[in-house]
Amino acid sequence: MMHSPWIAAVVALFLWWLSTGAILMAVRRADKGGAHARLWAVLWNLPFLLLGGVGFLDTLNDGSTTAVYVAFLSALALWGWIELAFLTGVITGPVRTDSVPGVPEWERFIRAWGTIAYHETLLALTLIAMIYVSYGAENTFGMWTFAVLFAARVSAKLNLYLGVRKINVEFIPDPLRHLPSHFRTARMNWLFPISITALSFAAACWLERVWTAETTGDVVGFALLAALTALALLEHWFMVLPLPDEKLWRWMLPERSLPTKATLPSEEAR
Repeated sequence: MMHSPWIAAVVALFLWWLSTGAILMAVRRADKGGAHARLWAVLWNLPFLLLGGVGFLDTLNDGSTTAVYVAFLSALALWGWIELAFLTGVITGPVRTDSVPGVPEWERFIRAWGTIAYHETLLALTLIAMIYVSYGAENTFGMWTFAVLFAARVSAKLNLYLGVRKINVEFIPDPLRHLPSHFRTARMNWLFPISITALSFAAACWLERVWTAETTGDVVGFALLAALTALALLEHWFMVLPLPDEKLWRWMLPERSLPTKATLPSEEAR
């Protein structure tokens, strides 16, 4: 049953929902304990980083269906730990203040980049290392999983910077309360159609590979990538469509001790 591409797509959907919810829950609970609790949340979850690295390396020369699933899970574990470190404020960037209104666009971009610089650099270095060690390997689905997540994140962050219609700040943790001020609300930006087209094309390419794959491992691997890319595409559409996507996780999270308020610059405030 696990050889079915449909089962693989369902697995990808469930793991996307579960891992996102687990990270948000850990961050929300750590927020209640302050900076010390946030640091310990990251340290206590280091086994996920180690297991992700071991699982990724151990499956490189194994093209079986099981190994493909393990590689996919390993990439999610690596990604999840780095995201946890970001959302807890442990690994972010040198800029930890609100956006400065009225500055030139180049300065605004540099300040916005400064809010996430360390985190994005760590993601990029991790991806480069995964590409290097997986070159010529039989099973590269772990690397491609991380690459899809990375590309989708960069695209999403650029769209948030340029301006989108709907920005969900409900789950912004306390250490990143300054982050929404670097976003912009706008009806549309020039990058969004390019992002949607690129993600749609990538999903179509993965689906074509599912159709032409010669092994069950490849069928499952490309199905996982297709589903993950489709979810990234859906998350982009959530930025412009009035859909209550926050309800997917709100019910499972503990309440905030104090509400977090965020002010988003509008397109007219450029």
